[in-house]
Parts: sequence; structure tokens; C-alpha cells
Amino acid sequence: VENQCTYANASSFRASPREGTIYFQWWKRPSRAAAVCLGLLCVLLLAGIISLSVYQRNQSTSYNNLTKERDQLQKEKENLNKKIKGRRCPEGWREFEFSCYYITNENKAWSQSREECQEFGADLVIINSKEEQVFINGLNQTKNNVWIGLTDSVIEGTWKWVDGTPLTTANWGKGQPNSNNGIDQDWWWNDETCSIKNKGICEK
Repeated sequence: VENQCTYANASSFRASPREGTIYFQWWKRPSRAAAVCLGLLCVLLLAGIISLSVYQRNQSTSYNNLTKERDQLQKEKENLNKKIKGRRCPEGWREFEFSCYYITNENKAWSQSREECQEFGADLVIINSKEEQVFINGLNQTKNNVWIGLTDSVIEGTWKWVDGTPLTTANWGKGQPNSNNGIDQDWWWNDETCSIKNKGICEK
């Protein structure tokens, strides 16, 4: 008897196309879903990174713009201070802080002294601080009475400076005020009749 060997045809174990399709769909479908989810997460992450990058760039740009504006304002301030400090008063005038001062040469009534100051593009002095008062005290070496820009000519007893601002801080002498204003020999303020003739202190 001829020996017989048994063999198996490999093709006999192949799944039918339908069976193969069913088998591979069973394990490939979850993998595709996971890949899609992972892809979406990557897209969202990338979008988040891009958005954050754009936001930071905008913030950086905004900060840089503010810094430039600050630096520009600082330079303008410095230039303005230089101009103010470097400003020279006209000949015969004395400078203090932001103003120039001048004592008129002739004794005149208050209104006439004011008109003379206005001819110089100035007005009778307005004293805004103790420091300015001290400066003015040293300005008049003759110690004579001088007119300043304070008056109650509109309403008796209501004192206002020549620019219309009300008096807030005064330097009245003892018993003063008792009509327009000047500074006496001791540099206290006292009021005098407008027609009395004194020199005036101009300020511009």
C-alpha cells in the first residue's frame, strides 16, 4: 500500500472575504476612533498653543507700546523742564521758579502800576507760596512800600488777585487789612487807598 501523507492546503484555512472583512473591522474600528480623537486633541492643543502665542505677542506689543509712550513722555517732560529752567528773563528782571519779576521805577497809584506791568506783558505779582514771599522780600532792597496784585475793589472786604482767584493764604500785618494792597517796610501786607503812590512788583 502506498504510503499516504496528509497535507493541508493553506488556502483551505483562509477566511472568506466576508469573514476577513468582518474580522478586521472588529479590531480596526476602535483604533480609528482613537486615532481620530487623538488627532482632534492634537489640533485643539495646537490651536491653544497658537492662541497663547498670539496673546503673549499682543501683550508684549502692548507693553512695548506703553513703554515707548512712557519714555516719550519722560523725554518731553525733561525737555520742557530744560526749557523752563533755561528760560532767561528780560534784562532787569529777576527769575524765581517759573516766573520773572520786576520792580517798577516810579511811584504810581495801584491801577497805574498795574498798567505799567501790563505794558511789559506782565501783571502785578500774585504771591502763591511762602517761598515766593521770601523771594519778594529780598527783591526790594530799598525796603519801600510796593504794590502787589491783590485788591478788594470789586467787593469791599472780598480780596482777590488780579487773575480773579480768591485769596487763600495771607501775610497780613497786625491789624490788617483795615482798601487795595501793598507790602510795608517790614514785608507784611497792609491795605492802602488805591490812589497812594508806590512802586509795583510785576510778574510774568
